[in-house]
Amino acid sequence: MKQVTAPESSSEAEILALRVVAFIAQRDNVLHQLIVQTGMTPSTLRERTNDPEFLAGVVDFLLSNEQLLLEFCKFEKLAPARLLRIRQKLPGATIS
Repeated sequence: MKQVTAPESSSEAEILALRVVAFIAQRDNVLHQLIVQTGMTPSTLRERTNDPEFLAGVVDFLLSNEQLLLEFCKFEKLAPARLLRIRQKLPGATIS
C-alpha cells in the first residue's frame, strides 16, 4: 500500500468519503445492508451525498466491517489507518 498523508482539509476527506459511497454503491449486497441499517431509501441516499454528516456515517459503516474496510483500502491503495484519520476530519468524530 502506498503511504499517503492525511487530508489537509475536510473537503479532501469528503472527496474520499464520496469514493467510499461509490465503492458501496457498486456492491448490491453491501448497499442493501447500508439501506437496512439507515432506514433510508436509495433516492434519499443519493440526495444526501453532499451532506458531510451522511458521508461521515457511510465512513463509519465501512469502518464497522473489517472485511469491507480491507477491500476498500486494497481497491484505493491506502492504509486503513488513513481512513481513520480521514474520519476525524468529518462531522461527529470522536476526539482521540
